[in-house]
Amino acid sequence: IPLGFIGCCPIKSAVRLKEDMKKIAALPLNKQRDKTCPKVFGVSLLELQQQGLSKNGIPIVVWNIVEYLTQHGMTQEGLFRVNGSMKMVEQLRLQYERGEEVELVKDGDVYSAASLLKLFLRELPDGIITSALHPRFIQLYQDTRNDMQKESNLKELLKELPDAHYCLLKYLCQFLIKVAEHHVENRMNLCNLATVFGPNCFQ
Repeated sequence: IPLGFIGCCPIKSAVRLKEDMKKIAALPLNKQRDKTCPKVFGVSLLELQQQGLSKNGIPIVVWNIVEYLTQHGMTQEGLFRVNGSMKMVEQLRLQYERGEEVELVKDGDVYSAASLLKLFLRELPDGIITSALHPRFIQLYQDTRNDMQKESNLKELLKELPDAHYCLLKYLCQFLIKVAEHHVENRMNLCNLATVFGPNCFQ
């Protein structure tokens, strides 16, 4: 909160803070943020697996979002390019963090779900493409050899990713190929998707 605002409205701010604290205290325990609940965002993929928050190697939050978008968002224009409501994204995030069952059909919308997926990827501590491999991926990208050789080298390099990272990257790529198949309707071809997801994968 800006200091000027506090200086101008000290009494109102104090009263409002008191009222907000009362509202929080009045909430049922399961609605308050449970500190014992395992985190979902901002933790490593390995940690999510160890906490039982992955399904067949895929974080459950990612699996839920991809399933929802596959059914409801493939033809939505600007999918992943148009940002969802920040308020709704944060609300969905908190529901996952509290360990609540999230029904994206009821609780969210296509653009907010897409934004939530990008947020999850962006907050991975070491990204999908681990930082240790960044220099080698960049070197391969700058390689002037023929495409066939580069493709072969890329496949070998991808195998060096930790299993959880490789599994998620493969799942994500398979999904994004399906998104690109609807590029006439959603305006998101592979190039556009790469522009959006590159920074989220490489951080």
